[in-house]
Amino acid sequence: MLLHAENLTRRYGRGDAAVTALRNTSFQVAEGEFVAVMGPSGSGKSTLMNLIGLLDRPTIGTLVLAGEQTTRLGHDRLAALRNRRIGFVFQSYNLLARNTTLENVEMPLVYSGLRGRKRQGRARAALDRVGLSHRIHHWPSQLSGGEQQRVAIARALVGDPAIILADEPTGALDSKTGCSVLALFQALNRDGRTIIMVTHDEHVARHAKRVLKLQDGELMSDEAVAEPIDARAAMEGERTVAALLQIKSAVA
Repeated sequence: MLLHAENLTRRYGRGDAAVTALRNTSFQVAEGEFVAVMGPSGSGKSTLMNLIGLLDRPTIGTLVLAGEQTTRLGHDRLAALRNRRIGFVFQSYNLLARNTTLENVEMPLVYSGLRGRKRQGRARAALDRVGLSHRIHHWPSQLSGGEQQRVAIARALVGDPAIILADEPTGALDSKTGCSVLALFQALNRDGRTIIMVTHDEHVARHAKRVLKLQDGELMSDEAVAEPIDARAAMEGERTVAALLQIKSAVA
């Protein structure tokens, strides 16, 4: 099992001011799964994401990642495990404005100590995987929102992580561009990548193969998606409709 969470609880504050953001949450994620974590604002999604991403520690409970019990690890060991095992994709992209596309994707490899040509080679390969090999010397300001998110996905991929953790990855995108990003996630998953995607949107969640639903800090359900939405097929359908409308307009 790639990820095993047992009775995760996270409290903030003390005494009468204490707030329990997540309560007794247990689940497992196998290698190669595509899981959506869904719930409204305040449901505990962000707290759970921070725990899975090793950005925070549970007040109670255990989290085992790739066979390693993370709960009692020191900060340096957590940082190393996070850099090696988890690739992050954020809603706001988090690209460095003064770095090129290639340099942004290289960044995790800089921290891991990989040098020179090997680092650039891996970054170029990751950009090629997301369809942006022709944009390697562009600045973030020269890219569309969808392209910036693809750069962020390439950056998450470049270190060959065990898990890609995506936090509302389509939240800042229009529906068409968001669909293309979801199609990319599905393609990566078909290649064997493990993806955990946090979202408040039920339509977005249905692109995953399994959905964990949170409410008021508790895991309410953990269910397989009977018929996941095929983002690639949806995009092709939209293109077909657009072409037919164009033909109809030309004939008229």
